[in-house]
Amino acid sequence: MLSIYPACFFKEKKGYSVVFPDLNWLATYGKTESEAMKMAIECLAGYLFMQKMDGDPVPKASSIKDISLDKVAAQLEADRTDGFVNLVSVDVEEYAKEHFEKSVRKTLTIPAWLDTIAREKNINFSQTLQEALLAKVKG
Repeated sequence: MLSIYPACFFKEKKGYSVVFPDLNWLATYGKTESEAMKMAIECLAGYLFMQKMDGDPVPKASSIKDISLDKVAAQLEADRTDGFVNLVSVDVEEYAKEHFEKSVRKTLTIPAWLDTIAREKNINFSQTLQEALLAKVKG
């Protein structure tokens, strides 16, 4: 499902700052307009993905016509010159599959006796390692 939010782009000396007023002033940056848009998509996807993972509600997107660049710039004390409001869209599920949930292969070593017992009990090594790592990082 496509998620679409308005974002304010502010031209700076060395690039563009991007701010999502609807998402607790979530912000990112890019050296070029194109890079700023790419970073905005990544930022939006990451934010919405984490909201979903944490079970937190996702704020409703404002209409682009309801976003005042002047008001946002004043609140941020940003230069409005060369700024603009643009819609940023991302399919969070598709983005997550490609960027956040992509599996990587890891090679590990365990004692032979442990391998034998685990195989006899049909233990899924990948799942067990993932569960153990998640428990460790959540801590």
